[in-house]
Amino acid sequence: MKASENQRDATTRSVGKEGKYLTFFLNEEEYGISILKVREIIGMMPVTSVPLAPEFIKGVINLRGKVIPIVDLRRKFGMPDVEYTERTCIIVVEIKGTSSQIPMGIVVDSVSEVLNIRASDIEETPSFGGALKAEYILGIGKMDGGIKILLDIDKVLNSDEIVALQRAA
Repeated sequence: MKASENQRDATTRSVGKEGKYLTFFLNEEEYGISILKVREIIGMMPVTSVPLAPEFIKGVINLRGKVIPIVDLRRKFGMPDVEYTERTCIIVVEIKGTSSQIPMGIVVDSVSEVLNIRASDIEETPSFGGALKAEYILGIGKMDGGIKILLDIDKVLNSDEIVALQRAA
């Protein structure tokens, strides 16, 4: 009886995660973020660096008169830098700031597709032990025999990093 209760609890938690996800590649792994967080996808453009910003903050861009901070997800996740290609792009998202929504661009290797992921196809984030913090992983989407790491884009940056982003902008 206890095992079925645990399964039911996990299913209930996954229902809130069900929905459409924009999937993209980083370092040959596929990730997804809720389509509700995505404002637009743009090609790479010149990025103005910001002095003394954390290494993962690539800089800022001027997008139709609005200054938007750009985060390199490869750097944020400790992945090696690579040369940008014609498929490298910026996904403009809105994250929860301290008092309002903050537009932010994230650099990804390439955008894949928009998927509708059912609650039954989302597994809870596995426990990686105390050394690895994975609170920014919303869950693991199981699709077509593969997996997609679903990110909670609001938690990818901690509160100090969000303040640094707001200052950069």
